Amino acid sequence: MHSVKNKIRTIIKIFLITLIFLNFSNQSRAQSKDPSPLSFPTPKNVDHMLFYLQRDPNTNTLIYALNLKENGSINTDDPIQVYWIRYGEKGQKKDLGYIQRKFAYGIDTKALGADKYEFRFVSHKKLPFYLQRYSDKSYHVSVTINNRIIRVTRLFIRIQGGSFWLPNVKYGEIEGIEESTGKPVVERISVK
Repeated sequence: MHSVKNKIRTIIKIFLITLIFLNFSNQSRAQSKDPSPLSFPTPKNVDHMLFYLQRDPNTNTLIYALNLKENGSINTDDPIQVYWIRYGEKGQKKDLGYIQRKFAYGIDTKALGADKYEFRFVSHKKLPFYLQRYSDKSYHVSVTINNRIIRVTRLFIRIQGGSFWLPNVKYGEIEGIEESTGKPVVERISVK
């Protein structure tokens, strides 16, 4: 009798492990469908970086950083500075061009109160992001996706073909830390 119970427990354990593996495998496959063919660098030693954005068709990376005044306080009129690190061109820093700022990667920001701002990308105004100061005095960007608050570290936009004015955007991914659990998370969103 004891041997039968052990066999049943073993079968149940194997079944549960198989279910967990299949669930994880399916989630990983869903997140990795149609990945970029490029290998992207991770920005290092970037002052006041809040998050970064990468997209096809090259490794040049957009940095979204806290915009501070000379005295170290946040620039309340323009709290986020956006610029390129041109990895494909020797890694130099470069400002966004007018068209990039107004139609693609720029942001519209509004103050919500002391140390809290809402912003939206000019190219995708449906999704609000929030810049706010936390109890540890640091600023972070968060967004709510599928009823989860994510502290954003990286955005990725998968582009495959199209034109300068109408790129064929396949999807966007938001990477960060889920605030309620402290665990890393990647959420894929439709940007159509």
